[in-house]
Amino acid sequence: MSTTEVLLQQLITGLSNGMIIALIALGYTMVYGIIELINFAHGDLFMLGGFLALTIVGMLGLDATTGNATTFVAVGGLVAISAIFCGSLNWTIDRLAYKPLRRAPKLAPLVSAIGVSFVLMNIGLFWGGLPMDVFSDGVAAAAPKDFPALASNKNLLGEASDIRFTVKELMVLVITVPLMIGLTMYVKYTRTGKAMRAVAQNPIAAQLMGIDVNRVIGTTFIIGGALGGAASVIYSLYNNTIHFQMGYRAGMDAFTAAVLGGIGSLPGAMLGGLLIGLVRAMSDQYIEARWTNAVVFTILILILIFRPSGLLGARLREKV
Repeated sequence: MSTTEVLLQQLITGLSNGMIIALIALGYTMVYGIIELINFAHGDLFMLGGFLALTIVGMLGLDATTGNATTFVAVGGLVAISAIFCGSLNWTIDRLAYKPLRRAPKLAPLVSAIGVSFVLMNIGLFWGGLPMDVFSDGVAAAAPKDFPALASNKNLLGEASDIRFTVKELMVLVITVPLMIGLTMYVKYTRTGKAMRAVAQNPIAAQLMGIDVNRVIGTTFIIGGALGGAASVIYSLYNNTIHFQMGYRAGMDAFTAAVLGGIGSLPGAMLGGLLIGLVRAMSDQYIEARWTNAVVFTILILILIFRPSGLLGARLREKV
């Protein structure tokens, strides 16, 4: 491959991974924008969505030999089911672990989120021990699980081309872009979206205007969890492997993306996710994979030094 082809290939890989990171980052930034809580359990919620998808795949006996039409329906169903599951679970976590601490010092819900993260991680560990073929009959619960290659690895640019743009990359594009656009339109134009913006700006004033703040917060957790659930299916199909600790790595990337773009900003989370994906791909190719984390966080630190609010975050004056 020529230098230009290598660069184009890394751009494709980086943007594909970046769009997945952006979907997860939206869950972080939405919750923070509403109640200023860093939901550290979000990454592990994403992990459980992947385990649910693999369980369904195993129950239905889906594999790489499944027909194209069946695969298309199956992928759509997996995305919908995982989104509903993760959205519902996120809402339940908010009601049980976060809502009772609304008026507590900010450290209390933060510690609670860390605790929920460990609980979800251990649920994933036990889930990986199910006596099913897709979980290796449960003999190695902590080992990574192979996710069947339901999406074809056929090069859409032709097998003669050195640059690979497969059905997997097309799948990521077709699913993530409409979700991002749909979320942006929902928050910008719908009644609930306007209520979210009002609560994010001033929850007390929003409540005085008749907005049900708790309902808006619950809706935010549902949407953020649903996006994480959809991302878990896309991630699993794209990488073909899942692990009970994958939520930590994906969660760190997504949280970094949210901070990089401007925590609380939806466009910022999307931009941050794409940038993290691109930086990781370029670092893996042109530097070395073991230095990638250092490169990502060095860039994050430099940006926050010169622009503490992030790339698209609003500059707010603090009253003294």
